[in-house]
Parts: sequence; C-alpha cells; structure tokens
Amino acid sequence: METESEPYVRLASLRRLHHVVARLSTARSLADTLQTVADGVVEGLGFEIAAVNLVRPEGDLVVAAVAGSQGAEAMMAGRVGSRASWERRLSMGEQWGNLRFIPYTEGWVLDEDDVPQWHPAGPAPQNADDWHPMDRLFAPLYASDSELLGVLSVDRPRNGRRPGAWGREALQLYSSQAAIALSNARLRSNMQRALVRLEREQSALRASEESFRQAFEYAPSGMAVAEMGGEQHGRLIRINDALCRLLGRPASAMRRYSFSDIVHPEDIGTLLRTSAEGGRAELRLARRDGSYVWVSLRNSVVADTADGPRFLLTHVEDIEDRKRHELQLAHRASHDSLTGLPNSAELRARLNGRLCARSGPVISGVAHTGVSGSDVPFGPGLGYDEAGSGVLASTGMYDPHHTHTVPPTGKTPGEKGLAVLFCDLDGFKSINDRFGHNCGDAVLVEVARRLSAGVRDNDTVARMGGDEFVVLTDGVGPAEAQDLAVRLRNAIIPPIRVDGRAVRVGASFGIGWAGCGMTAEEVLQSADQRMYVEKRSRSKGQRRAG
Repeated sequence: METESEPYVRLASLRRLHHVVARLSTARSLADTLQTVADGVVEGLGFEIAAVNLVRPEGDLVVAAVAGSQGAEAMMAGRVGSRASWERRLSMGEQWGNLRFIPYTEGWVLDEDDVPQWHPAGPAPQNADDWHPMDRLFAPLYASDSELLGVLSVDRPRNGRRPGAWGREALQLYSSQAAIALSNARLRSNMQRALVRLEREQSALRASEESFRQAFEYAPSGMAVAEMGGEQHGRLIRINDALCRLLGRPASAMRRYSFSDIVHPEDIGTLLRTSAEGGRAELRLARRDGSYVWVSLRNSVVADTADGPRFLLTHVEDIEDRKRHELQLAHRASHDSLTGLPNSAELRARLNGRLCARSGPVISGVAHTGVSGSDVPFGPGLGYDEAGSGVLASTGMYDPHHTHTVPPTGKTPGEKGLAVLFCDLDGFKSINDRFGHNCGDAVLVEVARRLSAGVRDNDTVARMGGDEFVVLTDGVGPAEAQDLAVRLRNAIIPPIRVDGRAVRVGASFGIGWAGCGMTAEEVLQSADQRMYVEKRSRSKGQRRAG
C-alpha cells in the first residue's frame, strides 16, 4: 500500500510537470523550443542532464540543445551522429512504453560509435535498481505522422535510481508534448517564412502563395482562415483536411460556421476573451456526432496584400490525449489506488474548502456562529458591511459570499450541518493475518463499494488508509447522521465472499460535525475520538453480557 506522503509527492511532481509542459507553448522559435525542451527535463522531471538530438534534413542527428551540465554541453553541442547509429540504439535494450533504456551491461558496445556521448562520473550502483553512470535512457520524439523528429536523452536521476512507473509515465507524457511543440515550431517557422515572402516579395507572390497553401493544406494539425471585420466577421472561409477530420465535418459545412458556433457553451467566454492577434486558448469544439474534443487555438493575423483585407489564421491542435493524461494523473494523485475512493489528502482538501478560519470565541470545539448584531465576532481588519448584515473580508480572511458551515447544537428542531462519520473496521487485522493481504484487499474493496452504495450522490466516501474510512454528508441533522451510521454498519456486516470463503468484518462509527473556525484535522480528530469512545463502550457492553 502506498504511504500517506506519496500522494503529496506525486501531486508536487504533477505540478512541476504541468509547469514545464505549459512552458513548451511559450517558446518563440525552433531554437528556443529545443532549449526549452531540454531545460524542462532538468527542471520538472527529476533528471540532472538532458540533451535534444534533432533530425537534420539529410537524416543524421545533431545535438541541438543541452541542459544541466556545462561539461556535457562543451563536449556534445553541435556534434552529429549518424542515423544508422541512432537506429541501432533505439533497437537495443529494454522498451519502457515509448522509451528505450539501455543498461550499462549492454551499452558498452556503443562506446566507440559516432554518436556524441558524455558520461558523468559517479559511484557504481549498490542495488539492482540504482542508476549506473553508463546507463542510457532515450525518449524518441515522433510527429503525428510517425516521422522521427529527434531523440531526447536523459541522465543522472536526482534520486540515484532508475525511474519507476510514475517517472516513466511522466517522461513519456513530456516527450509526446515536446514532439508536438517541435512539430509546431517547425510548422510555425515554415509559415512565418511564407508570410514574410507574401508581404515583402511581390514578385514572388505566386510562389509564396503555393508555399503557404502546402503548409496550410498538409499541416499535421488543424488550420483555418476566418474573415476579419465586416458583416461576416469570424466566418471560416478556408479549412484544411486535418481540421475537417478532427471535427468530422466536411469543408463545405465548416464554411457556414465560425468557431463561436461550434465551441462548447461553457467555453464561449474563453473564446471571446482570446485576443484576435496572437491569441491563445484551450477549449472544446463540437464534432459532427455531438461529442466534444479539447483543442488549443492559436491565432495570427494575415494580410492579403500590404494594404488589403486582413484575415485570421488559426492553428487548431488536438490536445485530447494530454487533457486525458492530466485528468488521469490528477486522479491518481488524489485517489486511493486500491479502492478508487478519494484519499486522505483529497478528503482534507474538500473539508478545507468548506471551512473558513473564523475568529471569535470557540465553545466546545466549535467556532461561535453568530452572524449579526452583538454576536458577530470582531478581529483585526473585520467589520460590518454597509447594510450591517455580515462580516467584511477586508483582510482577505473572509469571502463575503461564503456560507458558514455551522454544527447543529441540538437545541433547535430541524438543525442540519456537515456530518463527518469516521469508520474503523472491526476484525480486519485477523483476516489479514489469517488469510493474507490479498484477501484483506478484497475486503477493503467490497467495504468501499458498500459504503459508496449506501450514501447519496453528493456525499463523499474516502479512505484514510489501512482499514479506516470517512463519510462526509451535508445537510443532515443528528438523528439522520446516526441513522446513516447504523445503515452503513448493517451494510458492512453481511459476509464477504473471497476466493470461495466467506469472511466477516464489523464496523465502529464516530460522528463529528464540521464548523467554520475548525481545521480539517480538528474535525477528523473529533470524529475519530468519538469512534474510539463508541468502540470501547460496545466492548465493555459485550464483556458484561458475557
């Protein structure tokens, strides 16, 4: 089972990965893109050295960018390795998805070929999964049509170990985005040259138009030209085959629309906020079948002649896979890998999202809940709004639109609040000890399913770790919370069949109440303590009955 710290580590790695991937789209030239790709490996993926080997027109590969080591840059930058030698490398070693790993035990045969290489000094590995100074790890960079654009080579993991499943997946995701960035940079470079010829070389107008047409029509990603100004501002007048294939719409039908006609309703604001000249946005466009695809739009203004009409040239990049990977990575960082439930970090985040740090007196572990008249707590920077009906967020401590979470006091009928049910399984350890962890894992999965089936759609069931679960249920009173705990306990008690045998576990529940002024940790500790009180009370009752 993963430790509680691993989701935080993964989340931090995911944030760094998102940051360096986002930087790929900000590079302004091919050379800038190449260096940004190399720098991103060092800054965001946990390697100390990275080099980008770019395929040249004649087929050989040149070291176009190096990051992380001045010695490596001095030895390799600008040097060329033959295509045959690189193909030999990419056919050797171990295949990690799209990556190629050549351990030092096999790589010694490559020491004398013509590929530029530099091996940093370092200690010999002590364990089988330690990184050896002579190990090699490559990530091929392919265009959408499977053309090899280059090879990204990385070295010296900062933790001194060969990358695990998480590190490999992150490097694969980054290399796929780097390939898109290189392909787009090359395309933009070609198109910019075409546009310069269109504006400055009137005598070569037809040749420039043909160059633009080919770059437009045969671009691997979607391209469109729209009108600027006039009654039909924004109407698409030219669409390439890649965009038609992406959206499943023929060019004749596309010419009846503008992007505002086919954008997802929730993304129309994003589209409108995107500036016409040099604008960029990520949004969803409608396919012919009614589904939506995530795309990145990048706009440039093109003039037909020096003083002629202007058009908007839009580059449409399919980022559906990237978005899906981002969602998968985010889900793995915030959910338990065994049960699929939100993990403890996600549970605390959801609780903190409902609680504000209210000042004022605290009674029995619950913040004072008055919101008007003499009951409003005052502190530094706090005061009434103009109508005298609420507390201002003048110091950033309060959101004026925040609805305070208030625990029920039990004094007023119909009071409702946010209940926290802390669940600890009874007898689970004996199942692990007697039948093994596989059986225990199956029991945890089934308990998670039964808990999820017993709550409302808007309630949260989370796994804290081990055999502890937490249920968040809002808008309930004390009696309703107690009834829910009884129903969930009764749902857990029936036998669970695992590998032909029936096993049973019990459950102890403690009910706590969340309130503004408390931290998530205080709320969970309160419910946890009540659970242990209930467990001890039930145990004493069973002993007396015996």
